[in-house]
Amino acid sequence: MSANLARQPSHSLNLPTRLMKDAIPLHDADLQRIARILDQDAGIFVSMEKNSLVHSRLIKILRTLNLSSFKEYCDLVEAPAGKELRREMLMALTTNLTRFFREAHHFEHLLKEALPPLIAKAKLGERIRIWSAGCSNGQEPYSIAAIILSLLPEANNYDIKILASDIDCNMVAHGRIGMYSEEIAEKMPDNLRNKHFQKVTTENGIQYAASERLKKLVSFRELNLNAVSWPMRGKFQIIFCRNVVIYFNAETQKTLWNNFRDMLCGPGYLYIGHSERLSGQSVDKFESVGTTTYRLKTH
Repeated sequence: MSANLARQPSHSLNLPTRLMKDAIPLHDADLQRIARILDQDAGIFVSMEKNSLVHSRLIKILRTLNLSSFKEYCDLVEAPAGKELRREMLMALTTNLTRFFREAHHFEHLLKEALPPLIAKAKLGERIRIWSAGCSNGQEPYSIAAIILSLLPEANNYDIKILASDIDCNMVAHGRIGMYSEEIAEKMPDNLRNKHFQKVTTENGIQYAASERLKKLVSFRELNLNAVSWPMRGKFQIIFCRNVVIYFNAETQKTLWNNFRDMLCGPGYLYIGHSERLSGQSVDKFESVGTTTYRLKTH
């Protein structure tokens, strides 16, 4: 036995592997590297105060890769062959908090103010497009779709579509499948659950599957909002981007608000998160018509 090993307390040699891995510290230099990668790839801002959050979300990946330090992990992520690891890091560190009809005042405005004139236009053959940017696992766009169907039960027969996009491919896949746990379903309004979801028994227990009428209104796509350009060709009458922009740095936030402005056709509506505020040149292009609800000015 070496002298160095002999000096170690005997109980330190018997720590469970998981505890040893959890004891791996996330040094400031490594956190700075991780923050730089997130900023480069997605424009997401990570402060040094987020050490414990970043550590808790990435330590599982280190265990899977059998790594002994965050420096090793960063080296792998930044290597030419680390593209998938960078993607995995991004998905691990992005928050996917959502629920059906979250921030109910937005859906009340959608039901009473924003959608009725658009429904009338759809009946005349016009193209109606709505974007749920940062859609997570689909609860937001399906909430929008349910309101559309409440106003126009035969909506599938008209040119009405909801684009649901998210940077996390796992969330996009979840939304596309449209299957939700009993715990999530219990939080849905009863009329929504009973009308648009079917209770099914799966190997994972009781699940609730979105109806085909609901799913036909929504198209799910993987999309990085911080990309140089967005692939959408046409404009939208309504954009939901809630509790997403807050995670970006200040300059990226200004750029995103401007880009959303350019993607709206007037007088289109923009719904944002309760902790978010418009900034940059876009401020003068919108008028407030409700709590975190904005309408694009047409003059």
